[in-house]
Amino acid sequence: MKKFCFIFIIFSIFIFSGCGEKTTEQSKNPFELWNECESISALQNYVAAVTDEKSENFIPVEDRIAVFDMDGTLCGELFPEYIEYLLLEYRCLDDPEYKDIASDELKEAANLIRESGKEYKTPAVDHFDLVHGKAQAKAFEGLTPDEFIAYVKTFLKREARGFKGLTYANSIYKPMIEVVKYLQNNGFTTYIVSGSDRMLCRALACEALDIPENQVIGMDVRLVASNQAGKDGLDYQFNAGGKDKLVRSGELWLKNLKMNKVFNIAQEIGKQPVLSFGNSSGDVSMHEYTVTGNKYKTMAFMLIADDTERDHADMTETNKRKAQWEQKGYTIISMKNDFKTIYGDGVVKTND
Repeated sequence: MKKFCFIFIIFSIFIFSGCGEKTTEQSKNPFELWNECESISALQNYVAAVTDEKSENFIPVEDRIAVFDMDGTLCGELFPEYIEYLLLEYRCLDDPEYKDIASDELKEAANLIRESGKEYKTPAVDHFDLVHGKAQAKAFEGLTPDEFIAYVKTFLKREARGFKGLTYANSIYKPMIEVVKYLQNNGFTTYIVSGSDRMLCRALACEALDIPENQVIGMDVRLVASNQAGKDGLDYQFNAGGKDKLVRSGELWLKNLKMNKVFNIAQEIGKQPVLSFGNSSGDVSMHEYTVTGNKYKTMAFMLIADDTERDHADMTETNKRKAQWEQKGYTIISMKNDFKTIYGDGVVKTND
C-alpha cells in the first residue's frame, strides 16, 4: 500500500509539473518586442478567428498562406538603400577581385547607387529597379548558385552603412521575426515574396526566419549550363560530358514587383494567400490579390518607416504612403509606435 501511494505521488508530481510547463509556454507573450498597438491586436484577433474550428471564419491549415515582402517589411531598407543595391555597388566599385574587370556600364549603375546613397535616396532614374536587375545579372554572371550565396553571406557580414553595431546579416527587424514565428506556430505557411534577388533573400532571411528555401520568391536571373553557350534549353542537354555546372547567366529573367508578384504567387504557390505584409507600392498588387475575391477572411498589413530616431526614414514619403494605405483599408504597422526595438540592443543610427 505504501509503495502504491509513493508511486501515485510521483506520478501526480510528474503530471502536474508537465501541465505547469505547458501552461507557462502557452501563456508566454509571443510579441515581447511590440508595444500594445492596434496592428498586433488586429493580427491576434484574426488568427484567433481563422484557427477556431467552430468559427465561421475557420481556415484549414493547408490554406493558411501568409506572404511577406522583404526589404522594408522584414529587414532594413534605407541604410541607405536596398541591400541588393549596396551589394552591386560593392561588387563593381570596391571588390578587389572584380572592380578592375567591371564594365563601364556596371560601374555607371554602381556609381548611381553610391551618389544617391549619400542623401539616403534610391537613384532618381526611371525604372532603376530594372537597370539594377540587369546590371546585377551581368555582375555575377558565371557563378553557381552556391558561389553566389556564399559571396552574399560574406558581404552581409559587413557593417551596415548608416548604423553602429549592425551588420547587414542582422538587419532583419526583430519584431517581425516574432510575427513570422507566431504565424508558423498557428499553422500558417510563410513565404517571402520580394523584389530582391531570390538567392540573396535566401542567404539573408531563411535561417533567421526559419523559412525553407523553396518558400522564397524573388527577382530571378536566368540559370544556364556552364557549357550551354547560348543555345536554347530545348536544344541542349545538361551534363555535357559530365562537365556542366548550373550557373547564373547575365540575363535578368524577372523583376518580382507589382503584378509580377501576383504572377509568381499563382505560379509557385498555387493558392491565394490570406495574409499579406508589405511596405510599398511594389506590394499593392500582392495585397489586392490577397484580399480580392478570396473565399476566406483576409488581412493586408503595410509597415511604414516613420522612426527617424532609430532608423532612416523619409517622412514626406512615409506620410504620403500612410494616407494611401489607410484609404485602401490596409492595417498600418508603425515602426515608431509599434516596435519596442527595431534591430535589437546596441544598434545606433548614424548619418555617416
